[in-house]
Amino acid sequence: MTLPTPRTTFLLMFLAVAFVLGTAFYLEYAKGLEPCPLCITQRVMFLGVGLVSLIAFLHNPATIGRRIYGLLVSLWGLGGLYFAGRQLWLQSLPADQVPACGPGITYMVEMFPMSEVIKTLLSGDGNCAEVKWTLLGLSIPGWAAVGFVGLILFGLWQAFRKR
Repeated sequence: MTLPTPRTTFLLMFLAVAFVLGTAFYLEYAKGLEPCPLCITQRVMFLGVGLVSLIAFLHNPATIGRRIYGLLVSLWGLGGLYFAGRQLWLQSLPADQVPACGPGITYMVEMFPMSEVIKTLLSGDGNCAEVKWTLLGLSIPGWAAVGFVGLILFGLWQAFRKR
């Protein structure tokens, strides 16, 4: 069995992220699921993985560059896994311990200082504790966590694989 080249693997990571983000936008615009602050933050992390993967695919670097790109993919993935884990934690809290729900992101961007918007994006609010959709028993952040773990592993594999 021949393994895909590093360039092909970066392309596959990019395509996987494009699929995930496409699914997120489908759920938002076709199914009406409004993303919470942590959902938006996870999308940014997926976007980071996707951009690094696309640049690595286009650049087709030698060993050192491949390692750097692979580690960058893993770092973005770790960030995303943290935020998915935070949202899963919020979803596991008893109802009386869930933080208060805040206004929508669009309203916050228009009315609040950017530091407050960023704080909410990074920590979440009560909206993040609501489970709006599941597939095979996993909520959206559960599936995001699975995706981030896969991307982290692929990034590490890219960084440390033999040519």
